Amino acid sequence: MKNNTQIISAKWVVPIVPRNIVLEDHSVVIEGGSIIEILPIDQAKKKYSNVNFTNLENHALIPGLINAHTHAAMNLFRGLANDVPLMTWLNEHIWPAEAKFVNQEFMRDGTELAIAEMLLSGTTCFNDMYFYPDVVAQTAQSMGIRAFVGIIVLDFPSAGASSIDEYFDRGLEVHDSVRSLSRVNTTIAPHAPYTVSDEPLLRARTYADELNIPIHMHVHETAAEVSQGFSESGISPLNRLNDLGLLNPRFIAVHMTQLDENDIDLCAKQGIHVAHCPESNLKLASGQCPVPALLDAGVNVCLGTDSAASNNDLDMLGEISTASFIAKLSTRDARSLPAWQALEMATINGAKALNIDNEVGSIEVGKSADLVAIDLAHASTTPVYDPIAQIVSSATRQQVSDVWVQGIRRVRNQKLVDIDLDNILNKANDWAQKIKQN
Repeated sequence: MKNNTQIISAKWVVPIVPRNIVLEDHSVVIEGGSIIEILPIDQAKKKYSNVNFTNLENHALIPGLINAHTHAAMNLFRGLANDVPLMTWLNEHIWPAEAKFVNQEFMRDGTELAIAEMLLSGTTCFNDMYFYPDVVAQTAQSMGIRAFVGIIVLDFPSAGASSIDEYFDRGLEVHDSVRSLSRVNTTIAPHAPYTVSDEPLLRARTYADELNIPIHMHVHETAAEVSQGFSESGISPLNRLNDLGLLNPRFIAVHMTQLDENDIDLCAKQGIHVAHCPESNLKLASGQCPVPALLDAGVNVCLGTDSAASNNDLDMLGEISTASFIAKLSTRDARSLPAWQALEMATINGAKALNIDNEVGSIEVGKSADLVAIDLAHASTTPVYDPIAQIVSSATRQQVSDVWVQGIRRVRNQKLVDIDLDNILNKANDWAQKIKQN
């Protein structure tokens, strides 16, 4: 037996694959960061008598949660502008604040805060779209979480670059630099159809094709966006993207609150992925993504939080619950988006969207040991008739006790491992004082 073997035993193991299955009193055997065996606890004790067990007697063990859409460093803007619609929020609050404050130090400190929040709530991978992706990449690697960092594209100057050429030049440098990082990948991240014109979108498609990486983009977020698209080009933004050749199985469309039957058919035909951000959509009153209809059409739908400035947290367990309840209300059918399917959206579906489902997203032999333990021995989750239902409908992020990424424990007994949380919080509060004064 190799000396890097570890075994995690739990009351319930929720593998995600196969679907809607719970393994009671099972052990997950990990070697070199990968899962090598899943078997009943009594068998594991006999077979691996010389290995230390982590015993989670009241816990459900699930795959690490995948946050398919974030703007991580915007955690430093949490609560800056509440109770305003999207374009007012952007034009009058967020974009001016970004122009004043976003630099490399802001990105590092904000990303550290976001990663601390995500790890403590069970997220082991996030897909980011924000400035200075090189800083985000290095921060994610050093803090032990998986990340996808977006090569930002905008028609206008920002903290990211002063021209289209500079956006791409900087982004391609980042893509080359992250190859040495074991937990970081890249996407091409044009902001939205209304902020990126045809020529840079065509360049984005070309680079995504050449590099074989996803395109990650806000699409059909509001009715105003769709109306503007029709008035400017005579077709919807989604159809414009299709005409430009962007819609394919590497395309992740975020929000998608304004869809008709033809749009849903197009999504299914082109094999794109949809990142649903229910709580951000609710807070900004942007609209409602028709998740049940998309899933029924065969579209892969995953979950994201959006930023903590528009949510106002990065709590994926909360996002799962909200998504499930909204689906039931919107269809007036309590059977819509059952608990097991909602949990899939935050795990294997996110992995599929990012094309890493051969590595993560489920508890299977050969996959990375990205795992989350949720303590169900709480007043809010007792008794347990259906562990998956309890996780989705009742459990909170405060019940996340332990988190592993690649078999390395990043959270132990609700505490971050080898991360100075007090220092992160102090820096965030220092930023708050600067931002308040302007």
